[in-house]
Amino acid sequence: MVPGRLSAGSGRVGHMIQVCLNGARGAGDGAAVPLSPAALAESAAAAVAAGAAEVHVHPKTPCGSDSLSPRVVGPAVESIRAAVDVPVGVTTGAWAEPDPMRRVERIRSWAVLPDYASVNWHEDGADGVAAALLDRGVGIEAGIRSGTDAARRFLESPYGPRVLRVLAEVIDPLPGEAGPTARALLAELGNAHGRPVLLHGQDACTWPVLRLARSLGLDTRIGLEDVLVLPDGERVTSNAQLVRAALACG
Repeated sequence: MVPGRLSAGSGRVGHMIQVCLNGARGAGDGAAVPLSPAALAESAAAAVAAGAAEVHVHPKTPCGSDSLSPRVVGPAVESIRAAVDVPVGVTTGAWAEPDPMRRVERIRSWAVLPDYASVNWHEDGADGVAAALLDRGVGIEAGIRSGTDAARRFLESPYGPRVLRVLAEVIDPLPGEAGPTARALLAELGNAHGRPVLLHGQDACTWPVLRLARSLGLDTRIGLEDVLVLPDGERVTSNAQLVRAALACG
């Protein structure tokens, strides 16, 4: 991890847009989704040039599966860092390593450290994963998903005040309920231990939630992890295209 890379985004509320390069998507989601370290670096460079201030990535095995292995995380982070000079974060999602103890072991084995990592607080073992990241000096995005008990668990966690930011995630709301669901999630979080909040949605609610985040002066994110189409429904060809569209949302 490069000292000081997180200072610009820590402890403040603004209009930062993070790019989420790929998520759990794979080759079946289209050629635009970057999977290899080289493709991730190329996509990150274009997205940062378009205006993204941070990069979030799911490192992939050669067969396209998310992995927390140091042999997978290291090359992905190093490749992106060679292409951009902004903070780089990774997932620690349970789908990449279902066993919470094994997740912690993986983090402790990382030879190349990301600047930050997302911890999903609705998943079992979130506190242990957070502790392992803090022990390694890695910043934490606290993933708080709508429709779960993540907000309560986060607010009760001794690690809550120590996170870099809160990632408020609006997932699968009822049709037309993206805005109300997002506002309810923010209300549930309260002052969020005083940490900055990045608000975003996925799939059909991505653009409505992004507009809300921008109107509220909150950080947000966009990328092929969250959505594959522009606000008008046109299929996108790159993460950079999504970043430009997000910045145009005002």
